Amino acid sequence: MSQSNPAVPAPESFLKKKKTQEALAAKAAASALKLKKARKVTRKIQFKRAEKYVKEYRSQQLNEIRLKRQARSAGNFFVPSEPKVVFAMRIKGINRVAPKTKKILQLLRLRQINNGVFIKMNKATMTMLHLIEPYVTYGEPSLKTVSSLIYKRGFGKVNKQRIALTDNAIIAKELGQYGIICVEDLIHEIYTVGPHFKEANNFLWPFKLNNPTGGFSDKGTHFIEGGDAGNREEFINNLVKKML
Repeated sequence: MSQSNPAVPAPESFLKKKKTQEALAAKAAASALKLKKARKVTRKIQFKRAEKYVKEYRSQQLNEIRLKRQARSAGNFFVPSEPKVVFAMRIKGINRVAPKTKKILQLLRLRQINNGVFIKMNKATMTMLHLIEPYVTYGEPSLKTVSSLIYKRGFGKVNKQRIALTDNAIIAKELGQYGIICVEDLIHEIYTVGPHFKEANNFLWPFKLNNPTGGFSDKGTHFIEGGDAGNREEFINNLVKKML
């Protein structure tokens, strides 16, 4: 009666490979667990910041209402402060554009029709906007407009590429060094013109919008004369809503 052969030991190379795979799997699992815990902590921070911003916006709104009531009761007029930031949008093409005007449009990143950008208001930017008024329309954006633009049409500049803001990790990676780690931080920095407005605004790719529902009235005429060009103050919010 023949005896069965003893079990053949596994090759050493196979055992080494198996051991390496197990080590890599354990390392990946530990890394995933660490990342999960870090994201949980980050989400808590983001939630607390969002709550803080909501309280801040509400406080500003109530303060403005209070000042308006005080002025009315005293028989005066309440004059709101000048806007710190405007949303500017290009509405006309490049035909017969003067070199100086063309250069300003390029500096403001308004290279295409229906492109929009946030601009911090100061003497220099105000002068530039006055020079290009026939080609753009602009005004003071509300919190809702800033939020809608970033949430619905927001793209970031990552390695000179246009990347959709689908994850807060993208913002944290590019702007985390400035304390901006989520979309709510980005909205707050733009709306309140925070200390790192320049970095946050440069990170945002120019917004590409649709033609407004119902079309424009008259691009060649100023807004105060019934057209579309120039400063339209708070009425920019209605136009943006039609173009999202």
